[in-house]
Amino acid sequence: MEQQLQSLLQISARLYEKLVSDPEEAVRDEFIAEIQVLLDQRGELMEAALKTGFSYNQDDKIHRMLLELDKGIRSRLERVMITIKEDMKNLQNAKKNEKQYTNPYGHVQVMDGMYYDKKK
Repeated sequence: MEQQLQSLLQISARLYEKLVSDPEEAVRDEFIAEIQVLLDQRGELMEAALKTGFSYNQDDKIHRMLLELDKGIRSRLERVMITIKEDMKNLQNAKKNEKQYTNPYGHVQVMDGMYYDKKK
């Protein structure tokens, strides 16, 4: 049990350190893949710890460190998610602007040569 907690602490620390800096756009895919691998490993260790009868002890130093790391990991993952969402939004806007540039009148509906009467 102690070995599992040590492994969990090490992987959580690596994940926390990895999330310190925001990824550059050029290496974002690699960054996300590495984060996903660490999250998967961490999840497996947590699941194994729960299956073996994990008991939380507030006074234990390892448990307190894990809780602090978890808070930091959650906040940093949220920041990374916000950054990725903003980039996706910017990409959609860029695509929309490019489409408008190539066909500026694509959104205009023209009814040339037709008579349209609203009365019956």
